[in-house]
Formats: sequence, C-alpha cells, structure tokens
Amino acid sequence: MKIVNLIEDTKGRDGCTYAHGLSFYVETTNHKLLVDLGPSDETLKNAERLRVNLTQVDTVILSHGHYDHSGGIMSFSKINSNATIYMQESASREYYADDGEDNKDQRYRYIGIDKRIVALPQVKAISGECRIDDVLELFTVKKKKYEAPFTNKRILVKENGEYIRDDFSHEQYLVIRDGGKCVLMSGCAHNGIPNILDTYKDKYGSFPDAVVSGFHLMKKEGYTEEERSTVEDIGNKLKNYPTIFYTCHCTGEPAYRIMKSAMGRQLNYVHCGEEIYF
Repeated sequence: MKIVNLIEDTKGRDGCTYAHGLSFYVETTNHKLLVDLGPSDETLKNAERLRVNLTQVDTVILSHGHYDHSGGIMSFSKINSNATIYMQESASREYYADDGEDNKDQRYRYIGIDKRIVALPQVKAISGECRIDDVLELFTVKKKKYEAPFTNKRILVKENGEYIRDDFSHEQYLVIRDGGKCVLMSGCAHNGIPNILDTYKDKYGSFPDAVVSGFHLMKKEGYTEEERSTVEDIGNKLKNYPTIFYTCHCTGEPAYRIMKSAMGRQLNYVHCGEEIYF
C-alpha cells in the first residue's frame, strides 16, 4: 500500500504547493483512490508534480463536509467522471466557522462544500456505514466516551436561520485492508481520535495497524494550560494503542511536538508531497 500526501498545511517536497487543507492519494492492490481533495485545484497541480495520474482514480472518499477537504472535487470531476465519490448525506449542510464577535457582520464564515458537488452524477451520498468491497469500508461515530477536540467549539451548522454546534455526524472514516495490513484514514478526527478508535474496536474487535489523520488541535494563538494538558492527555492515550499514527494538517506542529514527546516513534508527521508505505 502506498499513501501520498497531495496537499496539507506545511512545506514538504520541493515544488509542491502547501495550503490549509488535506488530500491523500492511496494505491492498494486493486484500487487507486483519493481521501479528500484539498482546498482548491492546487491539489490536482500537486498530483501532476508528483506524477500521480488522477484519471486512473476509481474511488474518492470525502471525509466530511468542509471546503478545505472538498475544494478540488469540481476540478477533479472534469478530468475523471468515472470515480465514485462517497460522502455522507449530511456533508452538504450549511457549515460555518464562528470567527468571533470582533468580526461583527462577518463573524460567521461559510466553510461548507461547493453545492455543485452534490449534483455530480458520480456522487454516492450515504447515511452511516458503507462496505464498498473487501478492501474498503466506511463507518461513522455515534457514541463518544471522550470529549471531542476543544477546537470544535467554533464550528457550527446553520439550521432554520440559527447557528448551532456541529455534532459532526457528517464525518466518516475509511478502513483499508490490503497486503495483510489494516489502515484507518480520517480527515480531521472532529469526533476525537480516541472515540474513533473505540468505535473501530467495537466494530472490528481489534485496532488498526496504522492511523492516518489530522487530530484537529490547531490554534492560531497559543494553548491555555488546560488545552496543553488536553493535548498531552491525547498523546498519552494514543501511545497505549498497538498502532502507528501518521498526522498532519489540522493537528498543527505545536500539538504534534507535544504529542511526539509522549509517543516517540509511534507518531509521525506527513508533510505535503511525502509518502507512506505499508
């Protein structure tokens, strides 16, 4: 199995554009797929620079309904109309970020997907779990034992003219089984990576060999002592799993360094253009 980070927030391979967002290209024995498509068509340009032929992709997974994971889908659909795009039905709702009272009339910023995506003929909108085949399977989180990331507080959904807290029922997770390995892939882990792993354990009776995901712990300003302690706690929880973790994007490098001090080689950062092999 080969996984290539086509775009994320930090500089990696020379010549690749980095930007706030995420997209992974994955090759298995029988599939060539994408998990998310980044914030824009720069994702496609990076794929070309990395010699990844997106016309051969057969499957696309949209991890959740935010622009920074879906911005390249419309451009992708123009060069590949055959790949099935899997998204949760609720991923097309009205999602917003609360940028604070100081922004006044521009306080609530739309962060949802381009509505044209929903009308694409190759889109398959699902509700909950979906077994694609023996290699690929999707699941969602319904029960949460642990608190979701504190950074979720400013992410909202607009319903009947009101902004309410997003419950992230639109977030889905991909399980890949290939070559004797099982890899769990997520976009931002808005539901909390410990909750996602608990759901995986309840469903499959074991833990994945590897997890590839953002952890949604990034902040523009520094952490409070309580937030730093929470990040440390997450690292201490994850180091007890029999799993190797690869992270990027919304984890943020400060949170990564905090978690790395607890997890050591069990946690790795995947920068833009870099590859993972199993």
